[in-house]
Amino acid sequence: MISHFGAVLLFALFTSVVFGITQRSEPRMMIRFGGFCFALFVGGTIAASWVMWLIKH
Repeated sequence: MISHFGAVLLFALFTSVVFGITQRSEPRMMIRFGGFCFALFVGGTIAASWVMWLIKH
């Protein structure tokens, strides 16, 4: 059974790979943009989870 955070990491990984490949033309820029997207997905999810926790408490 995969946790919610594990599912977020898988989603972020796959979408970042797709975004990197489809949005940039040079391999180096693909990797940089994919890493940037991955960081934003994971960071945004963590930030949103803290906001939801604060709203609940």
